[in-house]
This record gives sequence, structure tokens and C-alpha cells, in this order.
Amino acid sequence: MTGAALSLAAQYRRHNRWRLILLAALMLALLTSFAADLATGSANYPLREVFAGLVAPSALDAGMRVILFDVRLPYALMALAVGGALGLAGAQLQTVLNNPLASPFTLGIAAASTLGAALVIVFAHHLPPIPHDILLPLGAFVCAVAVTALVLLLGRAHGGGSDTLVLFGIALLFALEALVWLLQFLADANALEQIVFWSMGNLGRATLTHVALVAGVLLLCFIMAMRRAWALTLLRGGAAQAEALGIRVARLNAQVLVEVSLLTAVALAFVGTIGFVGLVGPHIARLLVGEQHRFFLPASVLCGALMLSLASLASKSIIPGLIVPIGIVTALVGVPVLITLILTRRSAS
Repeated sequence: MTGAALSLAAQYRRHNRWRLILLAALMLALLTSFAADLATGSANYPLREVFAGLVAPSALDAGMRVILFDVRLPYALMALAVGGALGLAGAQLQTVLNNPLASPFTLGIAAASTLGAALVIVFAHHLPPIPHDILLPLGAFVCAVAVTALVLLLGRAHGGGSDTLVLFGIALLFALEALVWLLQFLADANALEQIVFWSMGNLGRATLTHVALVAGVLLLCFIMAMRRAWALTLLRGGAAQAEALGIRVARLNAQVLVEVSLLTAVALAFVGTIGFVGLVGPHIARLLVGEQHRFFLPASVLCGALMLSLASLASKSIIPGLIVPIGIVTALVGVPVLITLILTRRSAS
């Protein structure tokens, strides 16, 4: 190899080492936020006691053990799982659609999940006798996949470009929101309260079973996404270039959209509507590690999980003794963060 080639190879390895350091820093920040989330609540505990309790639960008194393991641990773990799922979904959507504003909400996938959950809530007495913990995410997933298929069919019938898909997704978003409003109008008081509370986003109903399901889906989708990391990186150079290098772009796009539907539906089915994580998380990850998807995808998962963990911490700290719905927190924080990222990118260019 020539001296220039050796220099480029050394620079490439140095950049990759820096990316690994950044991923490790994100992991450390995530663990810190997770511990703080466990320690924070109506009764605050020192971090030292929290760590000791996680290692040796029998050393805790009965009250603290119940609060830590039955209430706060599912809550904090669900924030990590849902945030990671939305971050991974948003990262892949932004790549395949080549649109920095793409997220599970852009294509109406999140709204479809909301509609599916609302249908289950309103018509629960007319549905098969399936446990509610299974029926609710199933309804959300079926609606999300149906809307994804509809967007793909409409896009393919009218050129199949990313801009076309986004426009159809936005149109369907408004239609789906109108249907949710119609269900709210027709629902009784109990169902209406559940739909409204669900649409605000809340981690308080999380159980370890729910966490295991969301984490399992996230792990499966993350493995599939990492197997496509090289293809997704090539796609950032343009669909024509990716096709020339042997990537079946149409098939890749369809696979990603179905996977995003699964991630979004399962993640939101247990916690309700949570916005901005799938949009802002990948932007932060991209600023940190760049476009190489073998680093970008893990960074997006970590950034999404960190965002929602910090939002969970804030939701318990804004008003003492009261937990603010986490969807409100992510929206209030996500808007200024997104504006800051846009201004930063413009000033850098």
C-alpha cells in the first residue's frame, strides 16, 4: 500500500475508535439516567442504596423493595425499551426515505397504532376473549401494518418515490387522527378516559412482561437492521448507486417499513403516543457518529433510550408528587431540541 493509502486507513481506524468511544459514553450516560430514574419519585433514594438493592434485594426493607422492583423498575426499563425501539425505527425510516423529517409519525404508523388501540378499547366487549395485554398490541400492530401496506401500494402506484410516500403518509395521518376523534366522540366515559390517557403517553402501566415483549421485539429488529447496515449505508449515497452495487432497493424499503411498523406498534401499544423520540434521537446519533450504519443504528437506539429515560426522570421531577404524562414531556422538550439541531446543521453548512 502507498503512504497515502496507509494514512487514509489509519485515519479511518482512528475515526472508528472515536465512534466506539462515543457509543461507550452514550451507554454510560444511559446507565446513569436509568439509575437516577430508579432513585427518583415521591420518595427519593440515594443512588448507593439503589445499586445495593439491585445487587442484593434481600437487604432492602419490604417497602423499598416493592417500590423499587414492582413500581419503578418496570417503569424505568420500559422507558429504555420504548425509546430504543423508536430511535431504531426513526433511523431506518430517515435512511430509506432519504428524508430528515421521517419518523414513525410521518407515515402515519404511530397514528395507526393509536387507532388500533382505540378500536380495541371501544369495542373490547365485541372482540374475542383474548387477554387485554395481548389484544391491545395486536390491534395496534394490525392497524400499523395495514397502513404501511396502504402507503406502499399507493406509493408504488404513483412512482414509489420517497417524497410520494411521505405525502401519502401525511395525508393518512390526518385521516387516522380524525377516526380516533370519531371513536372518542362515540365512546362511553370509561373508554374515552382510556383513549385520552393513552394518547398522552404514560409509562405507569408497564409491567416486566410488557418490558420483556418490547425488548424482545427491539432485539430481533436490531439484529435484522444490523444485518442490513451495509446496504443502508450504501443507500445514503442514493438509490441509483445502491442499485448499481447490487442492493434491491424496493425490497429493502419494504422490509424496513414492515419492521418499523412492528417496532412502533409494539412499543406504543403499552405506553401510548410518544412523539419526537423517533425523529430527534437519530439526528443526535448522526451528529455524533455519522452515517456509517454499523455505528449509526446502535447510536440511534442509545440516543432514543437516553431521551426517553431523561424524559421519564423529568416527568417525575417537574411537579413534586405528580407524574406528568411522558408524551407531554417529550413534546415540550423535543420541539426546542429539534429547532436547535436544525439551526446547528444550517450554521455548520
